[in-house]
Amino acid sequence: MFISKKHLSRRHLLRSAGVAVSLPLLDAMVPALTAQAQTAANVKPRLGFVYVPHGAIMREFTPTQTGTDWEFKTILKPLEPYRQRLNIISGLGHSAADSSAVHSLSPCTWLSGVRPKATLGSDAFAGVTADQYAAQVIGQDTPLPSLELATEDHSGLIGACDRDYGCIYMNTLSWRSPTTPNPMEINPRKVFERLFGQGGTVKQRLARQQEDRSILDAVVQQTGQFSATLARHDQQKVSDYLDSIREIERRLQQAESQIARNADLVIPEAPAGIPFVYEEHLAIMFELMTLAYQSDITRVASFMMAREVSNRTYPQVGVHEGHHATSHHQNDDAKMAKNTLIQTYHVAQFRKFVDRLASVQEGDGSLLDNVILLYGSNMSNSNAHDHYPLPAVLVGGGAGTLKGGQHIRYDQRTPMTNLLVTMLNKAGVPMDRLGDSTGLVAGV
Repeated sequence: MFISKKHLSRRHLLRSAGVAVSLPLLDAMVPALTAQAQTAANVKPRLGFVYVPHGAIMREFTPTQTGTDWEFKTILKPLEPYRQRLNIISGLGHSAADSSAVHSLSPCTWLSGVRPKATLGSDAFAGVTADQYAAQVIGQDTPLPSLELATEDHSGLIGACDRDYGCIYMNTLSWRSPTTPNPMEINPRKVFERLFGQGGTVKQRLARQQEDRSILDAVVQQTGQFSATLARHDQQKVSDYLDSIREIERRLQQAESQIARNADLVIPEAPAGIPFVYEEHLAIMFELMTLAYQSDITRVASFMMAREVSNRTYPQVGVHEGHHATSHHQNDDAKMAKNTLIQTYHVAQFRKFVDRLASVQEGDGSLLDNVILLYGSNMSNSNAHDHYPLPAVLVGGGAGTLKGGQHIRYDQRTPMTNLLVTMLNKAGVPMDRLGDSTGLVAGV
């Protein structure tokens, strides 16, 4: 039997009509009889940072026991099926965020550990964030060094958002340099076209939709010719991947149609492509993150599921008051119970993202096996506006670099940046220090 050592490049693209679609990792990208770790198809860890505002009811978040023999509390209960793929790290804090300007400082210090300059003007100065240090290293081999997503528009927030700090500090999690914040994109249509093809002008985009043409239609013929050269397993993988992209575009077009149908309603103006339903908005953004990871378009992503001072209501779980207002619970058990409902709901939506990652085969495992995700907030008790102990969960296998099934507790306040430095090193970004870090988190 003749066995060829030739294989597809990890950067192989399907190109047609000006469209370039990246491919997921295929078996055909690994030379025959060659260990995967020695090939260009070697699976690389992906980093993700998923942020929620207004802290957590810590008694309903943090397990009582430590080590490997512990029980899930209410808020993290949705993640129980993935116990062996997560580490709960408690006892971490962020001194850089300790200020009366808690809502401005929480987002911009979460991934840096650096107190920004107090200013309301254009001379903002903050710390470079962990995601951008990663983008400078593992992001240089991908089309997009990093991806920044959110669900709520911050453009209307100008001037003093919180005490002496401008809204620029509240508007993003990611800072490429001390003076350059990365904008968080809330429109899934724009994210989709950034990943899989430019939409052109509004007129061109409408023409494409009126012709009922998908971006993928431009590469269908080439895909058929290309797939014929692949093994059946790889053919199915390509087919499933393209179906996922097509489904996302269908949902975006459906959202845009819904906006058009309701144009006469008195509602806040929103960019086309943003779903009315929050849960659907989250689902599309998480799916776009999955596809970006799967196709290796990016290896670094951050997502703000909701922004600080968000007063979104959550009637789907019985909370009709705004989130920010509810977060000032004054230690009232009934109000704290409502916060617990909101926080459990957020984790349940994040769990769907984890489900999706687990469903995508990659190499000898799944995409979940190859990601390092941080889920948490940069606030602890939302009523006290404190930053210790922070809710923090590490999810994924990190391409074999992470353990799992653990609750690690620090009894004395330990810098949150220690966890960030640990994540970076496990993802192949060698760093000794970030912000106020003092070392690594041992045992993960």
